[in-house]
Amino acid sequence: MRCCISARTVAQLSKSFTYCSANRPLPRPVHSLHRHTIVAWKQPSLSLRSSSTGCVRPYVTGDLPTTSVFWPRKRCCHSEFLPTCTGCSVRSAVAASSTTDMSIPSGKTEQQVPLYPDRHIQACAAIQDPLTWKGDLLALGIHSDALTVKEGEATSINDSALQKLDKALDGVITEFIIAAEFTAKAGSSHTARVGGSARFVSIVGLGKKDNASVEPEWGPSTYQKMGTAIGVAAKAHKAKTAAAFIVGSAPEQAAGRITQGAMLSAYEAVRFKKAQPKLTGGSWTSLEKLQVLLPEGADVGRAQQSVERSCAMAKGAIVTRYLVEAPPNICTPTHLANAAAKIAEGASDVMTLEVLEKEDCEKLKMGCYLAVAACSEEPLKFIHLTYKPKGPVKKKIALIGKGLTFDSGGYNLKVGGMIELMKFDMGGAGAVFGAAQIIADLKPEGVEIHFISASCENMIDGKGMLPGDVVTASNGKTVQVLNTDAEGRLTLADALVYAEKKCGAEAIVDVATLTGACMVALGTSMCGMFSPNQQLVSQLKQAGSKSGEKLWQLPLEDDYWENCKSPIADMTNIGGRFGGAITAALFLKEYVDFEKIPWAHLDIAGAAWDHKAHIATGFGAQTLAEWAISQGQ
Repeated sequence: MRCCISARTVAQLSKSFTYCSANRPLPRPVHSLHRHTIVAWKQPSLSLRSSSTGCVRPYVTGDLPTTSVFWPRKRCCHSEFLPTCTGCSVRSAVAASSTTDMSIPSGKTEQQVPLYPDRHIQACAAIQDPLTWKGDLLALGIHSDALTVKEGEATSINDSALQKLDKALDGVITEFIIAAEFTAKAGSSHTARVGGSARFVSIVGLGKKDNASVEPEWGPSTYQKMGTAIGVAAKAHKAKTAAAFIVGSAPEQAAGRITQGAMLSAYEAVRFKKAQPKLTGGSWTSLEKLQVLLPEGADVGRAQQSVERSCAMAKGAIVTRYLVEAPPNICTPTHLANAAAKIAEGASDVMTLEVLEKEDCEKLKMGCYLAVAACSEEPLKFIHLTYKPKGPVKKKIALIGKGLTFDSGGYNLKVGGMIELMKFDMGGAGAVFGAAQIIADLKPEGVEIHFISASCENMIDGKGMLPGDVVTASNGKTVQVLNTDAEGRLTLADALVYAEKKCGAEAIVDVATLTGACMVALGTSMCGMFSPNQQLVSQLKQAGSKSGEKLWQLPLEDDYWENCKSPIADMTNIGGRFGGAITAALFLKEYVDFEKIPWAHLDIAGAAWDHKAHIATGFGAQTLAEWAISQGQ
């Protein structure tokens, strides 16, 4: 972004400068620009360079005629672009010059970027014959039992209801079976334009009817996969309205699973594109309405309840996606705090927000968290969002999310790749605040929930944490920092102590994009789960079954703790090359009284990001919400 400044403006700026012919920085700082640098674009010129303290010092390479100065695109405390930073004396000097002397392209500020969509898909369940439905996309769910399959190929339709639909649609289903070799395998689908009351018709495989389940033990349900196929087809064909119908009987709860899958798969990451699709406001999909059609005799009330609950679940996961996909010049710790504030504002009768600043954290002696945050000029935000139900409270729980809005690795700089993806290192906080959105919408009874994130950046600066430093957590335990890129566990340590001591949590689950070791062990479709409490493990597995998210338990091998012992401190923050996900979990175990308080750690480093589609997955929000709701029942 270039900003042309006139000689008059330069003269105004130069009042603060002392000329130096030796091209050395002057001892008197001119202005703190929050990590921004102004670099000379033409010579002879004057340029400002950042010192290690964050203050900008001038260099002079000659006289000061009219010159052009390059303003780099960097974030500051108020805006994405430096020239719009309120209260900035350099900005004031620029504004004082003639408007004809400068050209500042308009750009989004943090306030203009939506925290989450202002519009969601309207979904409902209704008893209706699919042949009478009018709209853009009609999806028919078909079990493989309805087809005659010989030698792995479907040859004909053997279900009378499906035969009736095929005849009414001029044989399009038969064409799919023959031409596309459709066998109704679960999740398979084909779409064609028919030009009738429905512009497009999709057939979606549901597999064998006996194997179809609303809540399978592992992964998304058959009906959620159907919804996923609907969302994909809606995106591909720009459908604004869609309907789903399962040929044959299905449980009413299937309506909710279809809705859940459709809302999540219809998602499009378009906020930061100039040529956005024609979507309304902060919307994220072209699909506006979804109807789940039911046969005569179905319990439409029960189906509608399932749809509404799934809408809330999907909305929370989309909030998580919005936060995780946002670039680090947008999603700062302050942005996360603003997102929490918006969630609290939407449910002010049951939610309150407290944001601790640096001074507050110093009083609480959060030495581990403060050591990580010290390297960044972005202010830290310790975010504490509390949900209190209107009725009696049976249990207090805490959900803690790692909130590193950017992780450079610190002095142990990430040079092996993926540094450009480190905006997703707040995926744990994103999941926690997505769960908070779900709780705000559903308002469960009987459980008080504390949503916590110790948010900051992990950057490089002379005043910050160095390899070899010893830092002290808020519970008094000392840590020798052998690797500044193992910073997430340091922030979580103080957050765990806070949840136990200040919130009185009776059960704690933390979630974090913590280790590459977990990605290597489990890949990118599931998260690693660590806990010494098998009852809590079972509860989380059940919550994962309801949400369709995969959790795999990994061992807390106590013998590995020997690798984390320090000769000069209570522990080190890494445990050597092997078993990195386990030693990270063992480190966190030191900061919670796990014998009295059930605790689990979820490592979502692989599951938080879709490396093929290059988008956030929203993983964790639904599972955390399902578990939290169950604690009040």
